[in-house]
Amino acid sequence: MQTTLIPFIGEIFAQLQKVADVRILAEIRDRQITGVTGSELLVMVRKARTFIASKKLKQGDRCGLLATNSIRWIAMDLALTAEGLIVVPLYSRQAPAGLVAMMKDCTPSMICCGDAALRDAIAQAWPEVPPQHLFDEIFAGVEGVQLARPQVGNQSPVKIIYTSGTSGEAKGVVLTAANVTFMLERTSERLDQLMAGSSSQDRIFHYLPFTFAASWIALLTFLKRCSLVTINTDLTKIANDMRTIAPDYFLNVPQLLERMRRAVDEQLWQTGGAPLTIYSRAKGAWARRQDGKPELGDAIWLWLANKLVFPAIRKKMIGKNLKALICGSAPLNPETQLWFMMLGIRVLQVYGLTETTAICTMDDPDHVEVGRVGPAIAGIQMKLGENDEIIVRGPNIFPGYWNRPEQTAEALRGGWFHTGDQGEVNAAGNWRIAGRIKNLIVLGSGHKISPEPIEDAIAKKLPATAQIVIVGNGRGYLSAIVTGGVLPETVQAALDAVNLDLPHYKQVRAFVVRSEPFSIESGTLTVNGKLKRDVIAAQMKNEIEDMYPVKAAV
Repeated sequence: MQTTLIPFIGEIFAQLQKVADVRILAEIRDRQITGVTGSELLVMVRKARTFIASKKLKQGDRCGLLATNSIRWIAMDLALTAEGLIVVPLYSRQAPAGLVAMMKDCTPSMICCGDAALRDAIAQAWPEVPPQHLFDEIFAGVEGVQLARPQVGNQSPVKIIYTSGTSGEAKGVVLTAANVTFMLERTSERLDQLMAGSSSQDRIFHYLPFTFAASWIALLTFLKRCSLVTINTDLTKIANDMRTIAPDYFLNVPQLLERMRRAVDEQLWQTGGAPLTIYSRAKGAWARRQDGKPELGDAIWLWLANKLVFPAIRKKMIGKNLKALICGSAPLNPETQLWFMMLGIRVLQVYGLTETTAICTMDDPDHVEVGRVGPAIAGIQMKLGENDEIIVRGPNIFPGYWNRPEQTAEALRGGWFHTGDQGEVNAAGNWRIAGRIKNLIVLGSGHKISPEPIEDAIAKKLPATAQIVIVGNGRGYLSAIVTGGVLPETVQAALDAVNLDLPHYKQVRAFVVRSEPFSIESGTLTVNGKLKRDVIAAQMKNEIEDMYPVKAAV
């Protein structure tokens, strides 16, 4: 096979050479911001490539990349890809046993580790581990390799990203150079639209792990655009770092936006006085406007808030430069999206899976519909299959799972990728995600129910709760597991309010409160923060049985 430098790698290197003296990456550590220019990043890449070349690995060999977010992670990823290796990014916060299972599955020839602690944890869990090399060793060498050395073709695999595994074992999603090249064109086009009219370098704050497909695609897009990306290295300092950087936009998950909203409410309640009065009245006026039921005086309260309160919230929360928040990984609560809109902040949603090179839809910055995730990106096809399942085909679809031909055939049957997500699309082409098909609860009556909308409705009534999980498969009615510090009487009041708007078979008739939230560490959440429903059901089998006494189930 004739080989050339991978198109997206070649383009990123060319762009970095154009901004040789411009800072394009920075990271915040202990309140200190350090960074590199385009030329300095290329030096790091050359050093890493020289080290890799000395190991005499074969094209297509796998290489584990185990480290936290950093500039060196980025240089290592670019170097490995440019050298024709398949990069296997590994989430540093995941338990060593899970990481070892993934590596045994893909059999890497080499593992690049960010620090000794990560290296030693893997070695302890896997005595037969392949050679591990620390970043300190890799970047301490010389830079003897030319950047433009041809390596692999455009159809070659460049990444194996392991899925979160909400049920069963995680699978390695193979992505090709062609998948990535296509996707970077789409994401760049959308950011061009968002930043239309701006002649300055984009400023971006980034905190999501590069091991996630969407985060990695975003990173490559930023490099292609020669943006200034500042990396958060301490998740406990996200709020302070956001204000320090004052970004134009950045990628988010719904949980952070929910926390930001709650923090503003709590702070204003503590502050009290005129700001709280104006804010509270404006919130009510905004809600009535969305419902089409404005009252006399609403316009005045909104005017006052836009003059005196909302600008201060925006500046204190995110800074003065923000053009939009970009949100993915899970559906965002429409109320939260509306709340940010009230403040004058656009929230653009993105939908996709690792198997679709992270993205299927992206909100149009000029035509956002609340509660929807935008239209399908140009060049792909999306439609509804059986049970309203979203199915997709196009250049973004992965070629298959690593060493799993049967599961690949099942996912790609009929020439379409079956996402497992339920959805709907309106006349404008904007999609809405209803839930996961495998999460469907089938009651003993035969009614099929998606739990996510009910969980979201209850969560709106219980802002203090951590998670809500609806159960009831094969039972006579639905029940709920509620986690966090919430009183039973508060839960019952919330259920009573939600049940009023639901048909009888969707009403939640019992619940149990669990003080300890579900977590990644307990194995009940994926690394993306999604519920592992099967694991939860197994761990809480007794509590679930208690919600279905025999006489009530008859």
